[in-house]
Amino acid sequence: MKLKWIGHSCFLVTADSGKALLTDPYDSGAYRDSLLYRQVDLSPDICTVSHAHADHAAIKYLGGSPRILDSMGEYNIDGFGIRGVATFHDSSNGSQRGANTVFLIRVDGVAVCHLGDLGHELSARQAEEIGQVDVLLVPVGGHFTIDAASATKVWRQLGPPPIAIPMHFRNDKCLFQIEEVDGFLSGKSGVELARESEIELRQENLPGAPKIVVLEPAN
Repeated sequence: MKLKWIGHSCFLVTADSGKALLTDPYDSGAYRDSLLYRQVDLSPDICTVSHAHADHAAIKYLGGSPRILDSMGEYNIDGFGIRGVATFHDSSNGSQRGANTVFLIRVDGVAVCHLGDLGHELSARQAEEIGQVDVLLVPVGGHFTIDAASATKVWRQLGPPPIAIPMHFRNDKCLFQIEEVDGFLSGKSGVELARESEIELRQENLPGAPKIVVLEPAN
């Protein structure tokens, strides 16, 4: 399978079969001065939406007729095994920003966990529900999500997994008042600053020691 970072919290997961799943498509037009990624213009077979904010739920721009998943549950679609786990967008049980769904996506023998806009460390039950993770897509910018310190704790709660890929952080295309990726990377070994937006993953080729890969956004 192939995993491509489109930008922000949006990733494209393409199975060996050619079927594709998109996560959290953003609406650049809703944040013209602060979200400068090019608008998502893709036609996936499946789209997961962690919560209903415009920078994560812009399904109106998608082509085709993707199956939209936006809540907890178990799904088997087009060779993807998908589990939605209920969490919150803040550290006060959703009273500030509402609910957030974490999605575990299994395809071609690889388990990818997209944390959405997780706003708290995981409970033991939530970590158990998520289960074994090979690739963790983790928000690290803070303010609207977990920050670098909490992201590190969640990373450890889930393994740490063989590969972690940071998302939802400040850069030259995201000017939200959140932190850059450096805080999450600080003090960690196995950090790779990739010069590409896409990586190919196979269960047999996953690293033996935890690795953090910072991708370049495709948009």
